[in-house]
Amino acid sequence: MSKPEFEPSQALRRYLKWRQAVFSIAVLFAGAASADPRDNLAIAQDLAGRVGPIVGSALACRNVAGARVQVIIDKFRTAIGEASTDEAEQADVARAFDRYVAEGRSAVTNGRTDCKTADRQFSDLEQSVGASPSPEQRLANAITPSAANATTTPAQQLLPTNARGVTDREIRFGIVLPFSGAPKEAGRHMKLGIDIAFAQANDAGGVNGRMLKLIAADDGYETSRTLEAMSKLWDNDQVFGFIGNLGTPNAAVAIPFALERKALFFAPFTGGGIVRHDPPDRYVFNYRPSYTEETGAAVRYLLKIRKFRPEQIAVFAQNDAFGDSGFAGVTKTFRALGLNDGNILRVGYARNSIDVDDAVNRLRLQKVPIRAVVMTATPRAAARFIEKTRDLFPGMIYTDVSVVGVSDLAEELNLLGPRFATGVIVTQTVPPISGYSSLVLGYKTALEKYFPAEKPEDISLEGFVAATILIDAIRRCGAEVDTEKLVDILENTSNLDLGLGTSLNFNRGEHQASHKVWGLALQETGKYQPVELE
Repeated sequence: MSKPEFEPSQALRRYLKWRQAVFSIAVLFAGAASADPRDNLAIAQDLAGRVGPIVGSALACRNVAGARVQVIIDKFRTAIGEASTDEAEQADVARAFDRYVAEGRSAVTNGRTDCKTADRQFSDLEQSVGASPSPEQRLANAITPSAANATTTPAQQLLPTNARGVTDREIRFGIVLPFSGAPKEAGRHMKLGIDIAFAQANDAGGVNGRMLKLIAADDGYETSRTLEAMSKLWDNDQVFGFIGNLGTPNAAVAIPFALERKALFFAPFTGGGIVRHDPPDRYVFNYRPSYTEETGAAVRYLLKIRKFRPEQIAVFAQNDAFGDSGFAGVTKTFRALGLNDGNILRVGYARNSIDVDDAVNRLRLQKVPIRAVVMTATPRAAARFIEKTRDLFPGMIYTDVSVVGVSDLAEELNLLGPRFATGVIVTQTVPPISGYSSLVLGYKTALEKYFPAEKPEDISLEGFVAATILIDAIRRCGAEVDTEKLVDILENTSNLDLGLGTSLNFNRGEHQASHKVWGLALQETGKYQPVELE
C-alpha cells in the first residue's frame, strides 16, 4: 500500500480536531432548547466542559475585551435555563462551568497556553455561536480600549521609564512558591490572593494606567531550587520585584539575591526572623506578624485563658528555621512572663516529611503529662501528629500558626474523623473569613467575580491584603515608578485603613505593617469559630 501524498502534521490534526469541537459547540448552543428533554441536561453539562476553558482563558488575557466574554457567558446561562427548570440541576451545571472557567484561567497563568491562542480560540467560539463583534465594534474597541485594556488614565499621562519590569503598559512582579512539595496548597492560595487583587486593579484600568502582572516560579519548597527560581524571574522574565514568596529557609536564599540587586521583596509568606532584621533591610517589607508573635499569642492563651501550667506545654516544630522561629516565640513569652524557658520540651519532624514517630515517642516519655502542644508545622505533618497523639493524650489542646492554612488543616483532620478536629486552634494574621469587615467582604466579592470556582480562604485573603497594600503604594508613586521611590513611599505609610480592624504602618525603622493576631478554633463539624486569644 502506497504512502499518502499528504499526511497532516500533529499540529494540524490538533487544529482540525479543535475546529470540529468549536462547531459542535454551536450546535449545542442552538439545540439546547429544542432537544429531547431527557438529553437537555447532558447537553448543558457537555457545553460547560467545552465553553468554560475557552471563557477562562479569555478572561485571563487583556487582549480579549470583557464585554465580548460576557456575551458568551450570558448565552451559556440562557442555555442552562432552557436545558432544565430544576434549580438544583441548574446550580450543578453552573458550578461545573465555574470549575472549567478556573481551569482555563489557570492554563494561561501557569503558561500551558498563551493569550494569542486564547484569543484565536475565543474568536472561533464567537463565530460558531454568532457572537462575533461587528467591524464597527472592533474599530471602536481599537480606538477606545476597555478598562481592562487601558494603558493610560485620562487624568495622568504615563512617562517613559527605565525601571526594570516597568513599561508604559505594565509592571511585572515575580513570586517563588511551592506548587509541588508539602505546602503546595498554601502556595497556590497565596498566588490566588495576589491574582485577585491584581485582577481587580487591572479591571479598573490598572494602577495609574499600568496593568499589574504576576509571574510565578516553583521551587518545590526546596532551598536548593529557590535561587534558580529567583534567577529565572529576574533574568528571563525581567520582573520589577518580588511579592508573596513562601518559606522561611527559602527566604534565607532569596533575600540576599534580592538585596544584591536592590529589588523589592514584599510581603513574603513567612513569619521567620530572616525577613525581620533590626534595623530592617531597605528592600524587605512584611505585612504579617511574625511566628514569634503568633506562638507567643498561643502561649499566653494557654497560660492565661486555659490556665495550663508551664510544664504542661510542649512544642512540635519543623526542624528548620521555620520551626526555630515558632519555638523562639514560646521561649520569649516564657521569659517575658518570668517563667523558666530552659526545660521546654521541643519535638519535631524533618522538612517536607510527615514522619512524626520520634516526636510522639518523646512526648510519651514525659513524667509530667503534656496537656497542650504549640505547633509550627505544615498541614499534613500537623494532622499526622494529632492523629497519633489524640488517644494517648485525651483532651489535648493543639495550636498551629497561620501558614498551616486553616482550610488545609481542617481538610486533613476531617478525613480522620470528627474527634480529631476538636481542641485545635490556629492563629491568624487576617480576620476570620466568616466575618463582616469591609476588607473581608471586598475580598469575597472580588473572589466571586474573578475566580468563581474558588472558595474564600485565609491564605488567599492574606495574599489579597498584601497585594492591596502594595497597589496603594504604587498608586502613590504616580506616573514615575522605580524601586527607590516606591520604598520611600512605603516607609511613609501611616495609619493605612483597609478595613481589617487594625491600621497598617511602615517607617524607616519598622518594615512590618501589622502586629495583630487573631484566633480560630476548629469544631467537630469541620468549621472554625473565632476565639479570643487574650
